[in-house]
Amino acid sequence: MTSTVWIQEMTWEEIQEKIDAGAKIVLLPVGSTEQHGPHLPVGTDTMVAAALAEAAAREASVLAAPPLWFGWSPHHMVLPGTITIRPEVLIELLYDIMASLSHHGFSAFVVINGHRIVNISWLQIAAERAKRTLGVNVALFDPAYMSKEMVRNMGWGEIGHAEEIEGSHMWHCYPELVKMERAKDNPHQHPSLYHVDPGYPGDTLCYVPSTVSEQKQSVLPFGGTSGEPGKASPEGGKKYHEHLVHRLVEVIRMLQEKTP
Repeated sequence: MTSTVWIQEMTWEEIQEKIDAGAKIVLLPVGSTEQHGPHLPVGTDTMVAAALAEAAAREASVLAAPPLWFGWSPHHMVLPGTITIRPEVLIELLYDIMASLSHHGFSAFVVINGHRIVNISWLQIAAERAKRTLGVNVALFDPAYMSKEMVRNMGWGEIGHAEEIEGSHMWHCYPELVKMERAKDNPHQHPSLYHVDPGYPGDTLCYVPSTVSEQKQSVLPFGGTSGEPGKASPEGGKKYHEHLVHRLVEVIRMLQEKTP
């Protein structure tokens, strides 16, 4: 029997054995392929989602589906390497993934979002439809929302893009891909009544992705970064990763209790 948690690395017979043994839950890592400054790879969002999925799947003895490497990234078309998919297409794609796995006997899914607030809207729509039409349980796990209790104690600033939070997480999980010596700090600006960080306590308008022209003005001079990657550390990334894996396992256990 294979020791992998990844469905794409198993044969259909090995997957059937898992189902016959009572496997009901599948982790679905979702991210993006988009510019992440001069110091992080364009696959950052998907890579961190996959790292969380693999660690939690091993600890909780569940399976993980192949990562979805694309997200909604129109604002990051300002720099090359970005691939943006229309949200209406992504909704259908994620729904079809859950429908396919549901057909084979899986009945609960944890969608792990590595692309932060930009992916949330279409993920919610796909998850609601799956619950309503397939009769499955779906949890939406987002690191930005699931780390609010600990992230401020790390001495990090607000959520931006390719900042100290993402930089630290990648530095811990994929140190060979991080080029921190090339990072450029771009301290957060605070326009009136508008903040991207979901943990921000003040009054704020809801998030709307920037246009390419807006991105040219705000982040292009800093290589695509928003925030202060100079504060990143692999030690901080380890604490952040372990916190999220712990929470993710908690979510899996919760689903296991209510999934027949």
